[in-house]
Amino acid sequence: MNLTLAVSARTDAGAVRAVNEDAVLARDPVFVVADGMGGHARGDLASSTAVSVLAERIPAGAGVTPNDVLDAIAAANDAVRGLSTADAAGIAVAGTTLSGIVAVNGSDAGTRYWMIVNIGDSRVYSWDGARLTQLSVDHSAVQELIDAGVISAHEAGGHPERNVITRALGAADDVDVDVWMLPAGGEQTFLICSDGLSKELADSEIAELLRQTPHDERLADVLTDAAIAAGGRDNITAVVVSSWPVVGEAERDTVERPDHRPYLEDTRPRV
Repeated sequence: MNLTLAVSARTDAGAVRAVNEDAVLARDPVFVVADGMGGHARGDLASSTAVSVLAERIPAGAGVTPNDVLDAIAAANDAVRGLSTADAAGIAVAGTTLSGIVAVNGSDAGTRYWMIVNIGDSRVYSWDGARLTQLSVDHSAVQELIDAGVISAHEAGGHPERNVITRALGAADDVDVDVWMLPAGGEQTFLICSDGLSKELADSEIAELLRQTPHDERLADVLTDAAIAAGGRDNITAVVVSSWPVVGEAERDTVERPDHRPYLEDTRPRV
């Protein structure tokens, strides 16, 4: 199945910070956001290195498999690890989040999937025209507290550990990435964003902006400008991707699982 895509993307330093530690890659088949770890060494270089490696390993317009994507993420992890520096105080770790979607081929000829990937607390949402659904699960200290029933989602916004993430690209030799394989079919829309957007705007506010704005090249600007107006206290990146089958191509009634590593069967994020 061939897909028609509409894409809008923007990254911005925000209203407070002088340096933008976010980086973005938004071109078929890879749409990802990376947010360099604040307070760590070379956050901006970590995020830009991660997306550069993905761009090199997965060229524009390339047909790729889930295994190709996992190999590219592993290579990006190695490259970010290589940025860490040692000094008299110890090792300064470079790290970044990485969240997004990749259009991948299935094992059955003509099948396509959206491979959702996530490491850290940048996010992937789906939008069906009425409801915004977070697909990824934050790898953060407050998410663990929410899961344990210690705090509510509302309390998380003001928690002192709200900026602490529990997984990052570059933090360990082996990267632990969440993956969800979503069959491509019909009209689908995804929002990928750094926490500079999701912490300034509630999901209900994001949904209202998506509802009000036709999907064109302005949509990422609308979302980013709203986050800046709400305070813009962090770097902000937004990517919106809409896809639908090429006109005249029939959709399959059933979709086969792609040929991928067995452990991907069990890595669908919590909802």
